Amino acid sequence: MDSMGDVALSGPAVRAVAHRSERVVMLVGPRGAAAAELLPGVDGTIVWRSPWIDPVPPPVDRADVDDLIARIVATGAREAVILTSYHQSPLPLALLLRMAGVRRVSAISEDYPGSLLDVRHRVAPAIPEPERALSLVEAAGFGLAPGDDGRLALTDRLPDTVALTGPGAYFAVHLGADAPARELPPVLASEVAAALHDRGHRVVVTGSDGADASSVAADHARNLAGRTSTAELADVLRRARVLTVGNTGPAHLAAALSTPVVSLFAPVVPVSAWAPYGVARRVLGDQTAPCAGTRARECPVPGHPCLRGVTAGDVLTAIEELEGPR
Repeated sequence: MDSMGDVALSGPAVRAVAHRSERVVMLVGPRGAAAAELLPGVDGTIVWRSPWIDPVPPPVDRADVDDLIARIVATGAREAVILTSYHQSPLPLALLLRMAGVRRVSAISEDYPGSLLDVRHRVAPAIPEPERALSLVEAAGFGLAPGDDGRLALTDRLPDTVALTGPGAYFAVHLGADAPARELPPVLASEVAAALHDRGHRVVVTGSDGADASSVAADHARNLAGRTSTAELADVLRRARVLTVGNTGPAHLAAALSTPVVSLFAPVVPVSAWAPYGVARRVLGDQTAPCAGTRARECPVPGHPCLRGVTAGDVLTAIEELEGPR
């Protein structure tokens, strides 16, 4: 019930559940709802803003909770698997699922679950999030279909965005992140876009609409910030030669589409868990910086030292290295 990246990383687990289920309904937060619609195996969604998951949590409202329970009842769901990140508790949702009459509930939980869980799974800390989720659904009795390699994947029915990007090959640079501490620094993004342009490459800038994107694109890149839906963004990233991005959802969309990723990774969360998964990648940034492991949404150290030492030259070298594995 978290953001775009969290939903994308759950894809292999969702496919495993779908392989042995009549129907899969995914309960997601508003930040991840559009990504859920791109996952193979999802037959429907319930969108709900969770007071214990959303980074800007709403107040607990009895009528809102009662409405969620009624919506879960209406699905006729007999079983639930609760996919959480390593720092989130599944137990509040497990309680609501029990109240909705769901007979079997599975989750990863360090806390004593009482009668809330039928399968209480444990995993090693900081393993890749897709593997963490997949291990849970396997413990619950679900497995991937024969021939499914467990990589991230999105639907192949994406909208055609050539009219937005223009024809021909390009590199993508993505600005912004759900947590500002994890975004690609705009000054560095501008230097990378300009350097790629100077080398004769086409560049597309994506992200949320804002002044930073206009500044980064300037007159040497096509600015698509704020102009794409999530599905359109996925297609833009699918056709990119390499994506340069912070630790944010589009990095995982790109990985699900086999687009190589240069990840400017602030270590506020473990790189072992959250680096782009199953794709050619280069991870840049000081993983021993003072912010490591803090889960901070805003940079807690003046000057953003974990990414301050990364240069445009470092990024261009990483891009050149990735052009081969493509």
